This record gives sequence, C-alpha cells and structure tokens, in this order.
Amino acid sequence: MLATGACTAPAPAPPAAPPAAPARELTQAERLRVSDATEVLLQRCMRRAGFSYWTSPRLSLEESRPSDYVNDDVEWARKHGYGSRIQAAADRYRRTNPNGAYREGLSPERRRSYDEVLDGGRRARLLTARIPGGTASVHKRLGGCSESAERELYGDPDAWFRADKTVTNLQPLYVSRILRDERFTTALAAWARCMERAGFGYADPSAAREATARTADFAAETRTAVAEARCARETSLAAVARERQSHYLDSLRGTYGGELDAHRRMERRASERAAGITGPRT
Repeated sequence: MLATGACTAPAPAPPAAPPAAPARELTQAERLRVSDATEVLLQRCMRRAGFSYWTSPRLSLEESRPSDYVNDDVEWARKHGYGSRIQAAADRYRRTNPNGAYREGLSPERRRSYDEVLDGGRRARLLTARIPGGTASVHKRLGGCSESAERELYGDPDAWFRADKTVTNLQPLYVSRILRDERFTTALAAWARCMERAGFGYADPSAAREATARTADFAAETRTAVAEARCARETSLAAVARERQSHYLDSLRGTYGGELDAHRRMERRASERAAGITGPRT
C-alpha cells in the first residue's frame, strides 16, 4: 500500500510594501530656520575657541519672501514693491559685517588661527561636485566650525555638498522646456495683455523688474509690482509657472531621482535638528 501525504501549497508572499514617498520640500520658513541654526552653531563653536562671532540680523518671515518668477501677492507688492529696500538693507549689513572688521583687527597669528577655526583655513578639505548636464565642476573648501555645523545639521557634509550642487543646478536642464510649454506661454501672454491694460508694456516679469531697477524710484517700483501681482493672480501665471516647474523637474527623476531624494532627506534632517537649536522667524 502506498502511503499518501497531504501537500500544503506554500502561503503566498505578502505584497511588497509600496516605495516610500519622497520627503516633501522644505517651506521657506523651514529653510530660514536651518540657515539661522547654522549661524548659531558657528557662533557657539567660535566662542568655544575663544573668538567673537556675530550672527546676521534676522529679517522677518514676510521680508524674507523668496524671489519667484512672478509675484502674485498683491499686499506684499503694495508694501515692499520688488523688495529693493529690503535688499539695500541687506547689502548695507554685508558691507559693515562686524565679523570682517573683527578679523581684520586681529594680529596676523590670531587671524590665521581664526581662519582655521572658522573653516579650516589652509588645512580645509576640498570638496568637488559635478554640475548636471556638462563636464564642469564646482569646489568648496570645508573644515573647522563650518564643517562641524554642517555635520550636526545634515549628517554628511560631503554628501550634502554633492546633492545640493546637483539639485540647485538642474534648472538649466528644463527651463527652456518651460518657456516653450503651451500652458505657460498662454498664461504669460494673458499676463502681458493684463499689464498692457494697466499701462505697463512688459513682455514678461523680468522685463518689468529690470525697468524699475533702473529708475531707483520706489513709488514707481511699487506701482509696477502691484500691477504684476494683480495680473499674475488674474491670469494664474504664478500657479502655472510653479506647476510647470514641478512637472519638468519631476521629468528628470529618471536621471537625478537619487540626488533629489537625498537632498530632501538631508534637508529634512537639518530642519529637524534646527528646531532644537533656534526658534522660527515670525
């Protein structure tokens, strides 16, 4: 008699977990907090080494609005125009930065020590990153307190430098496609017609800004900026430009997806660390 045994089919493998969604992009407020935290870390590190170090004056969150392709915030434009006065104040601070004056007042020996403590001086490491779409490279010397601040925030300063230089130099690979995109060109033409009706004959936002920059007349700057913002809102140019940029940037994921994801992960890490170092701008 043949013995028969029951054969049990193997249980089906559990479905594979969906890939983790990419970390979201930081908000402007979060980016500013990371920047502020970097300065706080530099100040602490320099003071531990026996040197004075001043952090930059903090603009308000409103004053720190990023300069996009076109502004559609009418109230901001009414108050700040294109931000020329904000920029002028920042330029004045850079020219009178107390850190530069302090460094120049040190003896040659102390000045060399200051440089080594701040960023490694002549002993700093040389970082290199390849620019997307070509053979050019960018370099950065890193060491001292600058390196320790980046390490505390981003974890790996070398990886951060490579990812950041890749991601921040992707725009030349897709901007020409945006400028030919039908949705974008339609919105831009509608914006130009709106500006014409308002008395401003500019083909695009950059032409409007360049014209006002040449006049140094804040009242004229404000009138143009308000018209730009109203027309951008009426024609949805700002929204279309943001959406098309996101679309074409996403189209580069096949080649640069790893760098884009790494950049956002390290930005997110830095933002989380920054929250424990300094408060947000208001």
